Amino acid sequence: MTLRKIAGLGALLSLVSPGLAMAEEVATLNSGDTAWMLTATALVLFMTIPGLALFYGGMVRSKNILSVMMQCFAITGLMSILWFAYGYSLAFDTTGMEKGVTNFHSFVGSLNNAFLTNLTKESLISAFPESVFVTFQMTFAIITPALIVGAFAERMKFSAMLIFMTIWFTIVYAPMCHMVWSGDGAFLWDEGVIDFAGGTVVHINAGIAGLVACLVLGKRKGYPTTPMAPHNLGYTLIGAAMLWIGWFGFNAGSAAAANETAGMAMLVTQIATAAAALSWMFAEWVAHGKPSALGIASGVVAGLVAITPAAGAVGPVGALVIGLVSGVVCFFCATSLKRKLGYDDSLDVFGVHCIGGIVGAILVGAFAAPSLGGFAEIPGIATQLWVQTKSVLFTIVYTGILTYIILKVLDVVMGLRVSEESEVVGLDLSEHNERGYNL
Repeated sequence: MTLRKIAGLGALLSLVSPGLAMAEEVATLNSGDTAWMLTATALVLFMTIPGLALFYGGMVRSKNILSVMMQCFAITGLMSILWFAYGYSLAFDTTGMEKGVTNFHSFVGSLNNAFLTNLTKESLISAFPESVFVTFQMTFAIITPALIVGAFAERMKFSAMLIFMTIWFTIVYAPMCHMVWSGDGAFLWDEGVIDFAGGTVVHINAGIAGLVACLVLGKRKGYPTTPMAPHNLGYTLIGAAMLWIGWFGFNAGSAAAANETAGMAMLVTQIATAAAALSWMFAEWVAHGKPSALGIASGVVAGLVAITPAAGAVGPVGALVIGLVSGVVCFFCATSLKRKLGYDDSLDVFGVHCIGGIVGAILVGAFAAPSLGGFAEIPGIATQLWVQTKSVLFTIVYTGILTYIILKVLDVVMGLRVSEESEVVGLDLSEHNERGYNL
């Protein structure tokens, strides 16, 4: 089994029967692997609540902090139930998939395992319970739509957000997860794409959806002439620190075992993140004369994002390069490019997550090669770079088009944006009848 086929847990599906029932081969529970996957699962959930909630909450204006945190919490609950009801089945059910045969189930799974019908207490995936795998992947399904919130913060109706996320999860996230990670017979899997922990599935997916959302909704009232500075950067730095720690579950957990791949994934995650934090800081220092706390926090997230697709396939040198490049490129896109194009991505979801995801998803095509210190068996650097680039382009087009259609239909049916008066008052009060600050 090549490293590419270990990436993203997809290869584990070759160990279970269609529909994710019991293992075809007799597997033995490994307590060490199980303990690590339980820990990794908790770490990834920790990334959304409280990590992302604090990271985003500190960057919005004080009148909107509760609305952003509320969205993160509500999405956590909503995605958990949807994942149980049908998301896991759509993403990982392998019924009807045949290697080399492109059919409907190459793009999305069936409902054979809806409501976890085939799951038993004894079901194993590799050497740990399938119930742990279900929950681990559930945390990915939670954080991906939660990331999108940052792009349209301070202006979408809470009700519209819930319906948008439900539809988006169903027809965008679950199929993308299936295409990349569900094993032999899945569209992007069979193309040979390397996506260890979610460069396409999570970050490019969420980032391009965020860009489309902020364009469809339009700019916040007063943007860009009215100052909209973050109200509490202390929250943002604490949130970034939580994301940094939680990301070890995200990346090292995607090894699906307490093994050497998990160890290397942890090391390269730390190296890339540190490099990106510093490269963003120095780029900002040169461009603006002073480094900022918001800048280094953003650099941290850019590095975490960029190393995600590559974590199980690149070595320390590749991680260093990916981190350095992502910090500078994401800084440019979240500042200069954003100002030039004039779109109002409130918390830079596109500039950090989509762009960082693209940097990592493409560069892994080179640095996964053993000749450059990587660990994957690839057909050649040029070939793998083209495979990675095609996966990026496919994700952008697939997610962008479907996200646009969902939002436009919802806008006609129920309206997406709060009223001007509600926006001025703040969503904490207008949407939730609460205040996150004292007058």
